[in-house]
This record gives sequence, C-alpha cells and structure tokens, in this order.
Amino acid sequence: MKQPIQPEIEQNISNNTLHKASSVMGVISNDKPVDTRIYFDNAATTSLAPEVLEAMLPYLSTHFGNPSSIYSYGRETRLAVENARKTVAKILHAKPGEIFFTSCGTESNNTAITASIRDLGCTHIITSPIEHHAVLHTVEYYSMQNAVSLGFVKLKEDGHVDYNDLEAQLQQKSSEGVKCLVTLMHANNEIGTLLSIKKVGELCQKYGAIFHSDCVQTVGHYPIDLSNLHVHFISASGHKFHGPKGTGILYVNENISIKPFIHGGGQERNMRAGTENVYGIVGFAKALEMATAHYEEDSAYIKDMKSYMAQQLKSNIPGIDINGDEIGGLYTVLSVCFPKTEKAEFLLMNLDINNICVSGGSACSSGADIGSHVMKALNKTDKWITIRFSFSKYNTKSEVDRVLTKLKVLL
Repeated sequence: MKQPIQPEIEQNISNNTLHKASSVMGVISNDKPVDTRIYFDNAATTSLAPEVLEAMLPYLSTHFGNPSSIYSYGRETRLAVENARKTVAKILHAKPGEIFFTSCGTESNNTAITASIRDLGCTHIITSPIEHHAVLHTVEYYSMQNAVSLGFVKLKEDGHVDYNDLEAQLQQKSSEGVKCLVTLMHANNEIGTLLSIKKVGELCQKYGAIFHSDCVQTVGHYPIDLSNLHVHFISASGHKFHGPKGTGILYVNENISIKPFIHGGGQERNMRAGTENVYGIVGFAKALEMATAHYEEDSAYIKDMKSYMAQQLKSNIPGIDINGDEIGGLYTVLSVCFPKTEKAEFLLMNLDINNICVSGGSACSSGADIGSHVMKALNKTDKWITIRFSFSKYNTKSEVDRVLTKLKVLL
C-alpha cells in the first residue's frame, strides 16, 4: 500500500475532525474545550461525518491525479469516480449511466429545467409557490424570457400539493397539445411536507409530461427506488446527509436524451464539463452508503427527537402552531409558528446570542433576511414568527431540553 506523502498532515486533519465530531456529540478529548453551541439547522447543512472525511483523505493527498489522464495517477482517480457512481446508482436503484455528478442541488435543478425546455420540447411549466429558489428563480427566469408559460399548482392548508388541481392543469395543457414540465420537490425544505413522487409520476406519464423532483432533502434520508418511479430527473446534494459541500448528483432517466448544461471537456460522459471533484464525489458516495446502511436506526432516533420537541413545545409554549404535516412530514424538520410579539420578533437573533443555531426558513439566500416565501404562500407571516428546527443523528434530547428552557426565558 502506498504511504501518504505527508502522513503527519493527514493524521492531524483526521484527528482534528474526529475531535470536532466528538465535540458535537458531547465527548471531551485531548483536553480541548467542548463546543457548547447547539446546532438545530441540519436542513441547511450537516456536519461532515468523520468516516466520510476518512474516505476522502487519500484523494486530498496521494491520489491527486486528474481522472482524464491515462497514466496510473489518473486511472486510480477515474476508478474512484466510477466506483462512486456505481455505489450511488445501486442505492437509488438506477443505472450508473443515469447518474451524473454535479457541484450541488442548485446546479442539478438548473440543468434539469434548462434541458426540459431546450431539449425535450416543454413549453409550459407547472410548479408550486413553495419550491426552493433554485427551482422558482429558474422557472421565473425562463418565463420572463418568454421561453415558457408558467402555472402554479394549488396547495392545501398544510402545504401539501392538491393532486386534483395538478391533474386538471395537466389535462388542460395536454388537450391543447402543450408539453409540460412538472417540477415539484419531494420534501419542502422549510416545512417538511412530503410529495408522493409515485402519484405525480403516474399523472405525468398519463399526460405525457416531463417530471423533475428536487430531492435534496430526501436523498440520504429515505430509501428511494427510481426503478419503480416515473420520474425523468431528480436532484440531490451531499451536504444534506453528512457528506461534503460542493457535491451533488443529477439523475437523468435513460429514456430521455439531453445536451450539456456546462460546455468544455468531455467529463461525465460529455454531459458536464470540468475536472471532477474526486474527493467530493468519493465523499458523496460514502455518506450515502452510510445513510442507507443506518437508515432504520437513525430515522427512528431523529423522528423520536422531533416528536419529543413538538410535544414539549405544545405543553410549555402557549399559542404555537406546527407547520406542515407534523406526523407524516419530513422527520428531520420541525417548523414552528410562534405568536408575533415584541420578544418573538427577536427570537432568532436571541437564540443565536445564546449559542442555539436555528433558522427562520431556507438558509440559501446569502444571509439576506427577506422573509420566507413559503410562509407567505401559506398566509403565515402577519401574526406569526416562524422558526425551523432541523435535526441530525448527532443531536440529543438533552439539547432539546436546553433549547426549551431557553425559549421559556426568551418568549
């Protein structure tokens, strides 16, 4: 086995990362102070799992070759990329040729939407007003360019898609000879409502529509069998399930043919130019492999913690309202509306001052506090202050108790 060029650097990186991971879980090591912050914003990003970093480290040191090179350094990194592709494809019940590595969910969403218009003949897009901005801003851009017309599906009070309205819109456009793209997220990143991909896929198949689903919040958190779903594109991002930032995938069903979104070299089988992020790709596959292997125990643990916090909030904080589908929604997300008061309006800031990291909604707006478009769409902005708590396997009920104690003081 090859030895690292600088093993002491690699070891230091590994030790430091393992220490930080231990700190998150409340373990003291090496006589260093434990991080006392509570991180309840895992829907924004998750910490990198130590095992994932360990898998990545060789590709940050000794295995540094360009995968497009034909000599040994290139061949070993090319093998790593293709093995990662096979791992991801197997977990998602797809074919390796249907998996393309990207930089993030946003790039994947943009690629799918652009290709649907440019290559697949879609002239009308059906989406919802509570999609991630990576979808909403993209479809709005093409609408303003007069490339497509745009329709929004009706939502129920809890944020669920009205499937009857979706079918009515698809039926009308089909009768007019208009080809549609339906782009609806699997789980809403702010309130956690889940979409039935199977049901939407069947409707799209019935009316000849292209179907794209932003699965950024669900890949790595639920088993997904793409062989049993009528979906043309799904998007995913590694940093949502303890993988590295800057890594994503786009699934492209083998029955459609699209052109590249990024032009240049012939990487990703001529579909995505640019030298591959080898260590990120390796980390993505490792994180997805771990998430899949431990799904049953991790999901049960997180679900129990979410339920515990919801019940404690209802018992101790008067007047709150839980957003979305509390029981059947995304088990990692708990979105809570607090009655708007002078104290509540500063709640997000005061929680941060007290070392509690939570969100008022999506964390993908460059830090801008422009309010939540999701809450506006659900008519929950005038009388409420919304806080999103989102959990991971590294959180604990004792942290929930500490947050609840602080909320009582701050409200």
